Amino acid sequence: MKKITIIASIAVLLFSCAEMTSVLEEVSNAASSGPAPLTNSEVIKGLREALTIGTNNSTALTSRLDGFYKNPEIFIPFPPEAIKVKEKVEALGMKKQVNEFVMTLNRAAETASKEAAPIFINAITSMTIADGFAILKGNDNAATVYLKNKTSGQLKVKFNPVVKNAIGKVKVTQYWNPVINTYNKIPFIEKQNPNLEDYITTKAMDGLFLMIEKEEKKIRKDPLARITDILKKVFG
Repeated sequence: MKKITIIASIAVLLFSCAEMTSVLEEVSNAASSGPAPLTNSEVIKGLREALTIGTNNSTALTSRLDGFYKNPEIFIPFPPEAIKVKEKVEALGMKKQVNEFVMTLNRAAETASKEAAPIFINAITSMTIADGFAILKGNDNAATVYLKNKTSGQLKVKFNPVVKNAIGKVKVTQYWNPVINTYNKIPFIEKQNPNLEDYITTKAMDGLFLMIEKEEKKIRKDPLARITDILKKVFG
């Protein structure tokens, strides 16, 4: 009886060892196979998609009514270099006109933002493999910095006439001229005439890039923001 018990125990032990060996082999194989490293094309595709989503979402947000005006992060204030103008004319009872002027600054930026998305396309599609891996391994705003470096110059050149046209559409000068003319008639002061086109263009671009940066950080940090398979693979 004892012999039978010993033989049975040995059989169970041998079976357990064999089963354990099989399990360990499976774990080892799974670990060695693991997720395949990202290919060059996957990195580029994922980053292009992230930037495309980021720029599309950002331009949609900024170009809608009150996209700038009611967003404290990108609201465009009275030109700082002309703050004395604001103070003086408000003291003369023109606060309403000042507020209307500030609103039109933001309306011009909102109108101009509608034209921004196509301008970003060239920089996104021309991204190199080296660019892609540098962005992937970079800071959480690396893609936005890349886009800003690649597009700021040409964006300003192309954006300026759009802003100029937008200024006409929302009647910025209609509200600005009474304000600045009143100020410039005050005796013994240095006359002011800030370049509104440059000011709005710069502030509109700054606002756009800030929104794009927020979109990028969301995709990098929030799994729910990775709405496609390639985004999940590249940023997961």
